[in-house]
Amino acid sequence: MKAIKQQGFTLIELVIVIIILGILAVTAAPKFLNLQTDARVSTLSGLEAALKGGANLVYSKSAIAGVERQADSSVSDAGNTIDTVYGYPKASSDYLLWVDANTNDWNADQDTDGEITFRPSSVASDANCTVVYTEATDANTPAKAEVDLTDGC
Repeated sequence: MKAIKQQGFTLIELVIVIIILGILAVTAAPKFLNLQTDARVSTLSGLEAALKGGANLVYSKSAIAGVERQADSSVSDAGNTIDTVYGYPKASSDYLLWVDANTNDWNADQDTDGEITFRPSSVASDANCTVVYTEATDANTPAKAEVDLTDGC
């Protein structure tokens, strides 16, 4: 009797390959499913950089005008007036306009004086996925913008 050469996969080999692919998919899926969070984090980091850069530009403009040590002042540029506190922008919802952020993409909440919280419109209001801008408290303490990325982003 002549031996028959096997061609193709046996059923057992096919099942083993499917099991291995399933294990790989289960271990790799969480990494790929987390892309939405990564996109939000990148967006928040971008707004943080825009807030910091904008604050530094306004401070430079205030220094040129000689009002960087005043607790309450304003500077003008291209017809826009920006209220300042010690040379840095005052925390207000107008802040979004001069950093050129789309107001449809962001919600701005001013819970306390001197602080404003920006949250992407696509995120629930109770999620800790925000950028917090704090205006300068005195002539020696600059304004700051910080990303809050605790659970929920």
